[in-house]
Amino acid sequence: PRPHLSFEAQLVAGKSHEFGPISCPEQPELPSTISAVAYGKQKHDAELKYPQRMRRLNIFPASKTEDLQPIDRFVVEEYLLDVLLFFNGCRKECATFMVGLPVPFRYEYLMAETIFSQLLLLPQPPFKPIYYTLVIMDLCKALPGAFPAVVAGAVRALFDKIADLDMECRTRLILWFSHHLNSWLHRSNFQFIWPWEEWAYVLDLPKWAPQRVFVQEVLEREVRLSYWDKIKQSIENAPALEELLPPKGGPNFKYSGADDQEKTEQEQALSAELSNKVKGRQTAREIILWIEETVYPIHGQEITLSVVIQTLLDIGSKSFTHLITVLERYGQVMAKLCSDQDKQVMLISEVGSYWKNNAQMTAITIDRMMGYRLISNLAIVRWVFSPENIEQFHISDRPWEVLRNAVSKTYNRITDLRKEISSLKKSVVSAEEAASKAKADLEAAESKLTLVEGEPVLGENPTKLKHLKSVAEKTKEETVSMHDSLEAKEALFARALDEN
Repeated sequence: PRPHLSFEAQLVAGKSHEFGPISCPEQPELPSTISAVAYGKQKHDAELKYPQRMRRLNIFPASKTEDLQPIDRFVVEEYLLDVLLFFNGCRKECATFMVGLPVPFRYEYLMAETIFSQLLLLPQPPFKPIYYTLVIMDLCKALPGAFPAVVAGAVRALFDKIADLDMECRTRLILWFSHHLNSWLHRSNFQFIWPWEEWAYVLDLPKWAPQRVFVQEVLEREVRLSYWDKIKQSIENAPALEELLPPKGGPNFKYSGADDQEKTEQEQALSAELSNKVKGRQTAREIILWIEETVYPIHGQEITLSVVIQTLLDIGSKSFTHLITVLERYGQVMAKLCSDQDKQVMLISEVGSYWKNNAQMTAITIDRMMGYRLISNLAIVRWVFSPENIEQFHISDRPWEVLRNAVSKTYNRITDLRKEISSLKKSVVSAEEAASKAKADLEAAESKLTLVEGEPVLGENPTKLKHLKSVAEKTKEETVSMHDSLEAKEALFARALDEN
């Protein structure tokens, strides 16, 4: 391309300018050897100063981009990135501007590559993945005759290369694709019904094969967003894939009294008694006394923990709200039973056993228990890498989802505590300055001579002096309170670092 030709007349008739000599600064001498740490720091500083906006993911063959010149491709990519940046949060406007580029060639494939490159960018995408999901949906709505086919082509191409993708990218692709398929608006308006029969061959692959695991996880995530029967209906063209659907059953309560549950009548009676106590609104303290006096001495730690945890989980299984209510009311019971890390691992195992047919509820329950500090992140790590989960490492995302949640919550907790401690330190300084000023004002007022009924008296006006004393006492109390809050937050921070 020769863009200067459009301005040739102006360039010929333009005025010439003479430039003086240009002197460039001398290049600093590079050290003969540089350590890996120093090189890494330089590279990190350079990336912060000159960030690379685009790490291109080549999904389609070169023929799909109509032999674009490098400069054309660069300009279009930069425009698309600008639109994604400036219209973050306004997905409809974003899609409108993305499809309206004033260029003389088709760029649907380039647009899809740009979006997927951002969605799958490591270590994390510039924006939340849901933003790209919604933009893709709106682009399919804006270009119903072209873009859905391009998206389908991108999915097929990425599926073929799934074994080469980083695990984080695979997880994001699974989350996006399941959401994309389950979008009712998208499905009803554009009939984006995936031809699952194309992927039926994955059943012949080993259980750990990346393509088989991908299909299995997409179906599992679809069930979370929809209903089991509806997802089964969506794969009716490939009925064999029903084998990869998650179990349809609900909770696996050990003490339900079913024929296949090998539990003694005594244990079932204990579970029923505990359930009646909870329904009777007994307090956590009363239930702890009952356990310590009646259950634990006779049945021991393992059975006691199993009965109590399974029963409380069953009571809270009706909905997320029921679960939160049980944890808030009877979290002390769980904390008393599981006071150390070994017992917390047993607690998590009971959660996994109860919700073995529902990976989503397993992850939610463990996450909420960690939020209420009933279990530590170290206990979660030990459970994830315990022998009972080793077989799932390469065939399911179940243990990794629990681990991701724990790592994320730990990081967020430490980050929040750092911010709170920094803010409290500033507040402590401000409170100390205010207390010092109030004390100085009070001392100055007390040492001041005033006339009362014509006689000199040491001290300010009594009313004003009383006010100053009140202010001094209040600021002193605030300073003490700030110091106490800071000490408490620092203790929590130290505990969080120990668990890290």
